[in-house]
Amino acid sequence: MDIKQLIHDDDAVSPVIGVILMVAITVILAAVIASFVLGLGDQAQQTTPQASFSWDYESGASGSNNADGIVTITHDGGDTIALNSLYVRGTFGSNSDTSSNGKWDTHKSASTSGSEVKAGSNTEIRVDNNYDLRVIYEPPEGDTSATLSQDTGPEA
Repeated sequence: MDIKQLIHDDDAVSPVIGVILMVAITVILAAVIASFVLGLGDQAQQTTPQASFSWDYESGASGSNNADGIVTITHDGGDTIALNSLYVRGTFGSNSDTSSNGKWDTHKSASTSGSEVKAGSNTEIRVDNNYDLRVIYEPPEGDTSATLSQDTGPEA
């Protein structure tokens, strides 16, 4: 046996490095696949709809009873939203209409039909001129909410 050959023999290094590289590649590949699979689970959750709303306050409007006026909220465009996921919340004023419990009121909406609020749908709410309201998206199966639009009265 030649001692010089033992010192310069590099054959044992290649298989060890090969095994280490294969294990590292396997671990990285498993991590990438796991993050992809877990990432798809997060995407399956409810997403907030994208919609625009316009607000029109009419002071002293007929039918406003003791309130200062009526605010009309109109869905101008964007995603169609399930009726049971849309709320109007905030400060209506002391003489305002709070009978709808914050839900998008279809009884006062000439254009909301069925169970969806889509472009062109509107609702009217009796309010005082110092109202501060928000249109809230809150899906029944979720525990999150998002403000889609907000408006304040002329005296707020």
